[in-house]
Amino acid sequence: MNVLIAGSTGNTGLRLSNQLADAGHNVIALHRESSDTSKLPENAQLRQADLTDLSDEVCEGADVVVFAAGSGGGTSEEMTEKVDRDGAKSLIDKAAKAGANRFVMLSSVGADNPDPDSELANYLQAKHDADEYLKASGLSYTIVRPVSLTDDDGQRNVRLGDDVDPSGKAARGDVAAILARAATDDAMLNKTFLMESMG
Repeated sequence: MNVLIAGSTGNTGLRLSNQLADAGHNVIALHRESSDTSKLPENAQLRQADLTDLSDEVCEGADVVVFAAGSGGGTSEEMTEKVDRDGAKSLIDKAAKAGANRFVMLSSVGADNPDPDSELANYLQAKHDADEYLKASGLSYTIVRPVSLTDDDGQRNVRLGDDVDPSGKAARGDVAAILARAATDDAMLNKTFLMESMG
């Protein structure tokens, strides 16, 4: 299966890229010109692109598109909106145009109903808007909303669903594994999952 990953060189996207390649899938690694691509799988297809200015052909050949990108915690509100909201929306449009079978969105806990008083209010609103756009796009989708991320690999012992502890932790390796599962598991289609690591 051809899986295009936006954010392929990021902390979560890189893990996802390698997990998918290890599982025998063809990884199309979307990356910025300045990104370090040296740790991507050897057989990954590198596709240079900027989420703030995507070409119409960016998703060409992709069976599944995964949005695992993020503007980062230290960026301006304007850049958060350009990447996490508008970039995601644009990628959804390009995926639909290219005939992708499904779209997997890495979102965040709190994106369902963003708290305007939260220090992450702008980020969560951007994620909320992108999630809602995906739901209305007509694409088959899965939205994964992990709790606070750690840089651990995790033990693949995760909890999905409404009983997730919002104050818990989610290891990036576990998040990547759930995103990889969502790329192929029909039981996860057209659903939104809260997620945390259990061990």
